[in-house]
Amino acid sequence: MRSVSSAAGFAPEPSFVGAMQASAGAMNSPRVLLRGERSRQRGAWRFDARIPRGLGMTMAVVLIFAAFAVGAVRGGHYAAFVRAEGGIGDYLARQLGFGVKVVTISGIARLDEKEVLDIAGITPKSSIPFLDVDEARLRLERAPLVASVGVRKFYPNRVMIDVVERGPVALWQRDGEVSIVAEDGAALDELKDARLNNLPFVVGKGANKQLKEYLEILDASQELRSKIGAGVYVSERRWNLRMKSGLDVKLPEVNPAAAMATLLKLERDSRILEKDILYLDLREPSRAFARLSSDAADAWAQKFPDKKKKGEK
Repeated sequence: MRSVSSAAGFAPEPSFVGAMQASAGAMNSPRVLLRGERSRQRGAWRFDARIPRGLGMTMAVVLIFAAFAVGAVRGGHYAAFVRAEGGIGDYLARQLGFGVKVVTISGIARLDEKEVLDIAGITPKSSIPFLDVDEARLRLERAPLVASVGVRKFYPNRVMIDVVERGPVALWQRDGEVSIVAEDGAALDELKDARLNNLPFVVGKGANKQLKEYLEILDASQELRSKIGAGVYVSERRWNLRMKSGLDVKLPEVNPAAAMATLLKLERDSRILEKDILYLDLREPSRAFARLSSDAADAWAQKFPDKKKKGEK
C-alpha cells in the first residue's frame, strides 16, 4: 500500500530521529547577519552606546567659556585684566590667600627696597605659587651692585631676599665718564655721590680690570700715597702715576710695585717730587730719569753755562 502523501508528491513526514538530525544541522550552520547587525559588529563605534550623564552640559559650558575667552582676547579685555590684576593664576591664588604680603630684604646698603623688588619682578599682583624664585634670583644677580643673592618663598604669603652687595673700591674714568667699580673691576654705577671722591682713581681702557695691581702700587707707596692723584693705565700694558702736583711717574710694565722703593728713596733723599720736572721715568731697574720743565732747563743752563749738551762739540 502507498501513502497518499507520497502519491500526491509531498515529501514524507520525517521520523523522530530524522527530525533531531535536522535540528542539529541547523544549529551548526552559520547565522546570516542582517545589514544593521553587520554594521554594529564590524564598526569601531557603537552608535547605541549610552552617553555619559552631564556630558552635554559640560560641553556647553566649555564652549561658552571658550567663546568668552576668544572674545576677551580679541577685544583687549584680557590684556586690560592682566594689567590690572596680573595673570589668571596669580589672581586666583591671591583670592585663595596666597598673594605675596610680606617681603623681607636683608644685606642692602646702597640699594633700596623698591629697587630690589623692581629688579626681582615682585609686585602686589604676585602670588606665592606662581613666583619663580630662580628667575627672581637671576634678575637680581644681573644688577651691577649685587654680588650674590638668595630668594626663598614661604607659604602662604611670605618672601625672603638675602643680598650681598658689591662694595665700591675705586673710581674709573674712561671716555670722560667716571664710574664706581668693585674689587673685581665690575662697574657698579655712575659717580653721583661726592663722598666717594676719596676712593682710588684709575684712568684708561682696561684700568678697572687691573685694579688689584694698582692697589698693590698704592700699598707700596707708603707715605707718598696721599700725593698720588690717579693711576693712568697706558696702552693696556703699564701704569703711570699722576701726582697731585701734576708730575707723571712712569712705572715699569713688570712688577711696578717694586719701583716704588726707588721713588721713596728719591723723595726722602732729595724731595724729587717737589722739583720743577715734567716726569720721572722709573722703568729702568734701580735708575731714574727726569725731564726738566722749560723754565727749569733754562735755569739749569744759566747756572751751568759750561756744561755742553749731549752731542755738542
